[in-house]
Amino acid sequence: MDTVDQPNEQGSVEYRVDRILEEANTDTRIIVLARQDGSLDTFPIWVGAAEGNAIKLALDTMITPRPMSHDLIKSFAEHLSITIQRVVITDVKSSTYYATVHVANKGLERTIDSRPSDAIALALRAPCPIYITQDVLKRRSTTNLDAWLAKLESKDIGAPEVQET
Repeated sequence: MDTVDQPNEQGSVEYRVDRILEEANTDTRIIVLARQDGSLDTFPIWVGAAEGNAIKLALDTMITPRPMSHDLIKSFAEHLSITIQRVVITDVKSSTYYATVHVANKGLERTIDSRPSDAIALALRAPCPIYITQDVLKRRSTTNLDAWLAKLESKDIGAPEVQET
């Protein structure tokens, strides 16, 4: 954990979880973030099925019979008077995103390294804002992204594609 004197949101943009898509061919989920200010910009993050399910449970405010890992982390934080302030997607390297969770206790703020999927799952439970740095937004690959997402959303994922000849 790193100590941070002052939150640095300057240049970061706030996003929210807009939807979760299933990619049946690879058993992955796509977490689609949308700008909180209403601007037409989406930011997809591919995650595993289990990670996507953890985010979907929080998004749907589903209560599980036993606490999931992110619920347990939230509970620890509450019992220790730690406030989960925000999560930030901070970097991208070789198509892998990196994130931090910003927590505060007794006037001291710290950042904790995290996978974006865990940070998002925790942000939905806390609840707290999700930010993406301008650097990550500039470095993402958006070639044909909107068209690809629209095609994926319009597909009936449960039905096999059959082409007649």
